[in-house]
Amino acid sequence: VQLQASGGGLVQPGGSLRLSCAASGGRFKINTMGWYRQAPGNERELVARSTPGDVIDYSESVKGRFTISRDSAKNTVFLQMKSLKPEDTAVYICSANADILERDKRWYRHNYWGQGTLVTVSS
Repeated sequence: VQLQASGGGLVQPGGSLRLSCAASGGRFKINTMGWYRQAPGNERELVARSTPGDVIDYSESVKGRFTISRDSAKNTVFLQMKSLKPEDTAVYICSANADILERDKRWYRHNYWGQGTLVTVSS
């Protein structure tokens, strides 16, 4: 499974951005999809994730400002970010937990990571 993220860029404080991440490749079924971020010198941290039962978790630092949503038919997850702050500057990395049908005709569960998209919040 490949995860292709897009939508990052430079935005002023208080601005908005929308990230997208699409999963593709082989025969698979997505379970949880979400976003992490990593700022220079910091560890990777969870931003938001959406489970198959539509249970959604947000980092405390983004609650009320970020919204995660999914288009299950297109295996795509979105992150709408509003009221962005300089401290939101980071590489945003898409993640997915998926069941994939492999060559032995069995289903296996794996975690996948996208390549990351840079979000810079600066005036």
